[in-house]
Amino acid sequence: MANAIIIVVLLAIAVFAVKGTMKHMRGESSCCGGGSAELPAEDKKLENPVIGKMTVHIKGMSCQHCVNRVTEVINKIDGASAKVNLKHGEAIVSYDRKIDSADVKARVERAGYEVTSIEE
Repeated sequence: MANAIIIVVLLAIAVFAVKGTMKHMRGESSCCGGGSAELPAEDKKLENPVIGKMTVHIKGMSCQHCVNRVTEVINKIDGASAKVNLKHGEAIVSYDRKIDSADVKARVERAGYEVTSIEE
């Protein structure tokens, strides 16, 4: 009888773990301090007309909090404004002056994400 109770408890734990993992993978959990209730990051308005865009491909984002964090990090660069897409794992960076793609990569990676490529 004790073995049956232990098995039932372990199965219940496994079910909750799988459900939590599925929510996390869909970006619906509060995995890193955010969650679906978090508001999107504010759009940054550039001072001058946009002279170019780059696409930064990013691994490791899993929720809205991650999107906000990456957006915030890129938006701190003078002359850059980011639109981050969780589903596609990318940030479209518009800029009104020349910016260094290596700087963008370094900042995103310091925030805890992996930049797989940058298309200019």
